Amino acid sequence: MFLNGGELDEIITFRRELHRKPELSGEEIETAAMVTRALQSSEPDAIVTGLGGHGVAAIYQGTADGPTVMIRAELDALPIEELSTVPHRSEIAGKGHLCGHDGHTAILMALAKGLAHKRPARGRTILLFQPAEENGAGAAAVLADAKFATLKPDFVFSLHNFPGLPLGHVALAEGPVNCASRGMKITLSGKTAHASCPEDGIAPTFAMAHLLADLTGLGSGGSLDADFTLVTVTHARLGEPAFGISPSHAEIWATLRTLTDDRMGDLMQRAEVLVHKHATASRLTPSISYEDIFHHCSNAPLTVDELRRALREEGISQDAGPTALPMKASEDFGLFGRVAPSAMFFLGAGENHPRLHNPDYDFPDALIEVGARAFMRTIRNLLGYCIIP
Repeated sequence: MFLNGGELDEIITFRRELHRKPELSGEEIETAAMVTRALQSSEPDAIVTGLGGHGVAAIYQGTADGPTVMIRAELDALPIEELSTVPHRSEIAGKGHLCGHDGHTAILMALAKGLAHKRPARGRTILLFQPAEENGAGAAAVLADAKFATLKPDFVFSLHNFPGLPLGHVALAEGPVNCASRGMKITLSGKTAHASCPEDGIAPTFAMAHLLADLTGLGSGGSLDADFTLVTVTHARLGEPAFGISPSHAEIWATLRTLTDDRMGDLMQRAEVLVHKHATASRLTPSISYEDIFHHCSNAPLTVDELRRALREEGISQDAGPTALPMKASEDFGLFGRVAPSAMFFLGAGENHPRLHNPDYDFPDALIEVGARAFMRTIRNLLGYCIIP
């Protein structure tokens, strides 16, 4: 490990402090401030803040010309109440770092400490702390920010911890590794009536009942091949909580999921046809909108090769992920693959570890060292290093 025990302990303490103070997508003000303050001691050549919202980028410049290697982590937490007894559990009601972004951020902070001692010999390394991954808006906002033009990478790498895999074991593969998904918000509008005379109104009750079943029937998951589709109803609401009113309004939220972007359009069309069919049959006015849009994430062969080399040299166990990849979950990291070759690897959090988004999940601190070694070896293989006196 390129850090000593005391430095690693500092990173773990930092990670736990982040865990105590989770902030949701687009609200990562204090998280970004904590990261910016912590970066100062590593004396980067520049720190860019306010990137795509509350994003932060630290730049470590080499002494010779060369490529730009970007390592990306996420800042945001989830709107889930943490159910835990650990001393560093969330102090914010209804919010928790239950996807491990605090740990991913800590891994990049470990890299910052390492780069303070040994800068790249050529090119530059950029540590990107991205906001708003959980709602799918962050990567797009970072890429659209005018400040990103000065950061444009030649290679982009990231990781995500993966409960279900052995602790410290890596799953890595070329091609699609995260599915495309988007949230479909459906509203059905009719007319209220007295509950004793529902025939005087236009209620969305039956249309809603049909849609709950029919939307789910569009895709039930199964094998993660090219035809994979999954529709998950995540929220439904009918009328008001009153016994005297026949409802006029219904709302359904559903997540549409396909392996790749090119299959999403067909799934959207089939879902929209169902909405209009049932709305028309019940004389309702439908409305459809989309939120939390994630494009699929695909690993480029070049960057996968670099990661595999680094993992071998660091003695980190790995496989091609035949049973773990692709993941059904989505990630907005895929957008970075549109500007440079990119790859994400999946770092095992333990076979019996609480799953991502579970209320008792906590990032395993043991992964900080493993993830940091993999990334630092990748950086040094691509850029070399020179010792800072």
